[in-house]
Amino acid sequence: MLDHVGIPVSDFARAKAFYAQSLAPLGIGLVMEVTPEQTGNGSTAGFGSEGKPYFWFGDDGRPSLHTHVAFVADSRAKVDAFHAAALAAGGRDNGAPGLRPHYHENYYGAFVLDPDGHNIEAVCHLPG
Repeated sequence: MLDHVGIPVSDFARAKAFYAQSLAPLGIGLVMEVTPEQTGNGSTAGFGSEGKPYFWFGDDGRPSLHTHVAFVADSRAKVDAFHAAALAAGGRDNGAPGLRPHYHENYYGAFVLDPDGHNIEAVCHLPG
């Protein structure tokens, strides 16, 4: 099952205004923003509903055609296994398995770049 998706944008403020207005009729709004200091990259915004961001976009300052897809894992061990399997299959590490408390206290994820450079993640939201 998909947990969330992310797309690159060329103008963060413009995208935030666009999605805030266009997704409001669907009951989808801004749930979370992550700063460049927290990501080590650019600003990101997570839109969703009921407190759960599931549509993300961001501007890391570089033009990009790459997307981000995160798959739900029901344990941290499966996140670890995903990361190892993806590296063995030829993926490149883009973030070792570990906690990402800037998202929430139990956010445990791992990131790899697929052969085309797309950022693929497995994430577990359950406590350790």
